[in-house]
Amino acid sequence: MLHQSYLYTVTNALPNSVKISASLVNCNCFKTYYLNPYYMKVTDFLLRANCRHGMLAFLFLFLAAGVNAQDDTSAIEGRWDLTITMADKQLPSWLEVQHSGVRTLVGRLVFASGSARPISKINFKDGKFNFTLPPQWEKETKDLEFEGAITPTGLSGTLIFVDGKKYTWTGVRAPTLRRTGEPVFGEPINLLNNSDLKGWHAMGENQWTVENGILRSAKSGANLVTDLSFTDFKLHLEFRYQKGSNSGVYLRGRYEVQIDDAKGLEPMSGHLGGIYGFLPPNENVARDPGEWQTYDITLRGRMVTVVANNKTVICNQEIPGITGGAIDSKEGEPGPLLLQGDHGPIEYRNIIITPIK
Repeated sequence: MLHQSYLYTVTNALPNSVKISASLVNCNCFKTYYLNPYYMKVTDFLLRANCRHGMLAFLFLFLAAGVNAQDDTSAIEGRWDLTITMADKQLPSWLEVQHSGVRTLVGRLVFASGSARPISKINFKDGKFNFTLPPQWEKETKDLEFEGAITPTGLSGTLIFVDGKKYTWTGVRAPTLRRTGEPVFGEPINLLNNSDLKGWHAMGENQWTVENGILRSAKSGANLVTDLSFTDFKLHLEFRYQKGSNSGVYLRGRYEVQIDDAKGLEPMSGHLGGIYGFLPPNENVARDPGEWQTYDITLRGRMVTVVANNKTVICNQEIPGITGGAIDSKEGEPGPLLLQGDHGPIEYRNIIITPIK
């Protein structure tokens, strides 16, 4: 039998943040109450083995309790959809927090522009956290400084940007977007006619034209967005770029499938066929500039398949979160198709989307 005096000694050695109430009858059941500022986690240990094993289990509990329960990180770990308020603009961003080893938190951040930025360490204590990031595409050299706290509705905090100014932000847990059952496809929708931009609108001064069924942006300018929004779908489109040019197709307006002059380069998420900043293609299938190329893309929840130039380069992989340049961070909502027009000349044709019911 596990002696009461032994239990008393071990219990008294536990941190104050952990309280133990135990039934000593047959060493049967120990109930451990972890108290922290945000919630109470109750774990029942049913020890139906002999007392020797019960002692080992209790010692394991003692060692595990060495991590202060008040700094439990489960409340912050996971993926978050952020909105940063800068002047009169609402900038969509994304944060992922993960455990690394025993006590270190690491992560990734997608700002309103650029790719996913690795966070080497996130400091977390008493429901508050902070981290810094070096600039990416920003011209300034100052780090981005994030501070935040857990709130009843998610996260909120401040950002000191590379310009030295302080801005506020809020965050909610990103939806899982898991789908079940077999997909049921609806009727295909041709999103492009032969002569005008009906069904589309430019996000700024328009430089896009349509002639003989070819959608053309002759120079860098505004992005182009469909009037309709979509949830899950299969998308076919064809594109052509000049030497050194660059564009992208944003699924639901949030997840960019990259288009660039990448023939002969190593396959990377920032090159043709990749989900920008997240998923690289398994091979580079880019053709020469001036040639028509094709995408056949299926998006269901977060799962994406990309067929580029008739080769599957991403097969049913999860998109973790929004990519830089997204229209918003409302991942649980339908969104439009967005064509990037601010990175050089680009042409599109035969844009057909088939919704998944």
